[in-house]
This record gives sequence, structure tokens and C-alpha cells, in this order.
Amino acid sequence: MPEKSKKIPLDSVMPLPDGKGVNKTYIDIIMQEEIPVLCINRSSKKERLMPFKVLYDNNENFWQQSGTWKYFLSSEDFEKLKEKSVVKTGDWELERPKKAAAAAAEPKEPEAGAGYGSEIQKFADMSVEDRANHLKLNKFNLDMLNSKTSDKKAVAEALVDSTKDAALINHLIFEEALQVVDEEAKKITQDIVDTTHEMVKSSVQLISEKFFNDDLMNTLVEKSNGTIVQHMTRVFLNGVAFLSYFNNLVSTSSAIQKLRISFVEKYRKFYHSLLPGFAPDNIILERVFMGGMRAVPPDMLYKWSVGFLIHDIGKAADVEYHEGEASYNREIVINHVKLGYKSIVSKTNYPTEAGLITGYHHEYYGDSSGYGYFRAYLQQYKKQNPEAKQEYCITYDIDPIVEYKALAYFPAKVLEIIDVYDSVTDPNRVYHKAMTPEEALNMMRKEFIENHHKLDAILFDIFVDFIHEKQKARK
Repeated sequence: MPEKSKKIPLDSVMPLPDGKGVNKTYIDIIMQEEIPVLCINRSSKKERLMPFKVLYDNNENFWQQSGTWKYFLSSEDFEKLKEKSVVKTGDWELERPKKAAAAAAEPKEPEAGAGYGSEIQKFADMSVEDRANHLKLNKFNLDMLNSKTSDKKAVAEALVDSTKDAALINHLIFEEALQVVDEEAKKITQDIVDTTHEMVKSSVQLISEKFFNDDLMNTLVEKSNGTIVQHMTRVFLNGVAFLSYFNNLVSTSSAIQKLRISFVEKYRKFYHSLLPGFAPDNIILERVFMGGMRAVPPDMLYKWSVGFLIHDIGKAADVEYHEGEASYNREIVINHVKLGYKSIVSKTNYPTEAGLITGYHHEYYGDSSGYGYFRAYLQQYKKQNPEAKQEYCITYDIDPIVEYKALAYFPAKVLEIIDVYDSVTDPNRVYHKAMTPEEALNMMRKEFIENHHKLDAILFDIFVDFIHEKQKARK
């Protein structure tokens, strides 16, 4: 018989037990009964309910590790465990009062603007014209900074604020566009499309000239209280900063020459697995990058940057799910790419490049864990053209993608790297502990390059150098 444990008041919440207190019996019961875990942010004290299985599948010892979140079970669920198990329960420390217990025991209504933060209400109450004027004001502020200030903190704050506001406003206008037919949608979104594009141009010019080595944005972005908008802001700013770094790198002949020298030993095997129809000797740098590696011209950089900003706009339809409250649902995850792509190309006049970036940024070179339109369209194309084969890995241009001459679209492959890195280093993701930059880079190399060919090997190595340069600049 198990030892008798102390009676736990029903108005209390206990932390999950340590390794000695939890065993397979408890875990099986928690999963079978679908017992939720109360997650409390150590700094903001924000509380969320999460399925145990989601947390456990990601990290079997998640409750034992110190980090951004603390994890609890309600006293009611604790009693359920005692009742259904025959193992020693031990004494669990009481840490939270009635408010937390009630939060764990009862379903929580989603907060207004969940995932996008409470600030979204300010823009929801505005007319479309007022939203466009707000973006114009942000662009004016950026232009003034661009010409008159060298204060990096002021630049960072302006970039974060303008990007965050653009993400929120685009979220709202997309929601409204989904309710009407395509032609009407294009009319109501036109002002926001135009002003967002102009704001992005000002941001790109500012980042390119002064900002690419500075990561103040990674802390300042926390001014927003919505996880999705934080992610979109960081991805946009880091994406533009990386492309600026990339342009500076490939503009020097020595960088390309170094790649050529190391290519056979370091990269050929990776790319030959992606293009098996070619003899190994034919796998060269120009076979990987159609037309060779080259700097991204300004007009293209602006279009790609818009795509970075709105790449997750498809999450608007299921924002509560993407905030992390529910078990993993692959269909919902896949849908955010499909919906985002369809919305951009059919309901707005955003450049085609932005739509392709949105639709292709989880393709992962065709790996089974990825998803998107390209693989489905490619299979149809192969059925109709059985002799056809992809001749290149990456293209900078649209036509080779839509004509199936290349496996991947350059900005989408860049975004894949930025997106994964931001997700695993984000301290506000409730379902995993944030990795350090070095932990993230090591994991990505092992799981996304070596074990599975998902990310691009050359672009990833350049990204690693980019992160290291940012760390040096900060020090």
C-alpha cells in the first residue's frame, strides 16, 4: 500500500513533481485523462493551459528544467492522479493561491487579440484610411531617422514599432478581406498594401545602411504582448538584416572563391542528394544557385521583405491554436501556409514574390515533415511530363519556380532558416524551453542539414556567420 499523503486543498496548485515523483504510471494517467498543465511565465506571470502531451512530446523532462516557464497541476487533478494510481505520491509543495487553481481547473476564454496582443484593439477601432495614415506616419518617422540620427536605440525602437504596427494592421485587413469576394477584397486592402510597401522600403534602407549588426530589436520587440506579432516582427527585421549581410558577403569575390574551393568536399554530397539525376561532377555552385550567387537588387529586396513581414498572415484564421493552447494539429499548421498564399495572391495586390514566399517557406526541399504547394504541383507536373527533372536547387527568380526548373525559391529558403531559428530561441513559446543561439544552430545543423536535408546547407553556413557577427557586435 502506498504511504498516505497529505491532503491537498482544492484551492491550491502544485508544481509538477520532480523525477522521483513522476513515473510512467502518472504520465499514462495524465495523458489518458487529458489533464492540462498550467504554465506560468516567471517574469510576466502570464498563465496558459497546455495539454501535457504537447509539452511531453517535445521534452520528456520539461518540468524539471529551469527556464521561462513554471509548470503546475491543479489540486483537483492531483487528487485524480492519487485516486487512479497505486504509487507513492510524496509531498508536493503548495505554491499558488485560488486564482491559479481556478485557472487550471476551468477552461479559459481566449484573450482579445490572442497571439497579436492587446494593442490590436486600437487598430481594430480605426477605419482603413486611419490605419493607412498610421503606416504613413511610421514611414515618415523612419525616413527622419534614416537621414538625421545615429542613435541605434532610437532606430531600433522605430523599426520595431513600425514593423509591429504593420503586422497588426495587415492581420486586421486580411481578416476583413476573407469575408468578401476577391475583387472587393483587393479594393479594401489596396491602401494598406501600398502604405505597407512604402514603410518596408524605408525600413530596408535603414537596416541596410546602419543596423544589420545590431540586435537590440530582439529585446525591444518584447514591447508587444502577442507572440505571433513578436515572431513576425523578429523574422522581418532579422530577415532583412541577413539579406543585407548576404549582399555584403557575395559582393566580394573572395567569399565566392572560398565557397568554390570548399564546395566539393563540404557541399557536393548534400546537393547531389537533391539533384540525383546529375553526375556528381556536374554538381557545382552554379547548379545549386541558378545563375550563380549574386547580390539581391533593391527592388527585389523590397518585395522579398514584404513577404517576410506577412509570411504568417494565414495564422489569422486560427490564431488561438497558433498561440500554443491546443495539441498539435498538422492540418491547421498546413492550412496557415495555404490560406496565407491564397489570400495574398487572390485578395490583395501584394507582389507575387510575397505570395510565393508565404506559400513556400515550409517546403524543406521536399522532406516529408514539410508542407506547401510546391510538392503537390510538382507531382502533377511530373505525371504530365515524366521525363522532366529539376535542373537547379535554388532560383532567385519566379519563372524557374513556376516552370519547375528549380527545387526552391531563394527568399523562401532564407525564410525557412530565419523562421526555425526564431521559433526555437523564442523565450515566449510555452511548449518548449528557449534554446541559446549556439544550441539552436547546433540543433539545426544536426536535424535540418545532416539527418534531414531540409534547410539549405550553404545559406545555413552563411546564417551561422551572420549570428556570430551579431554576437561580436553586441559584445
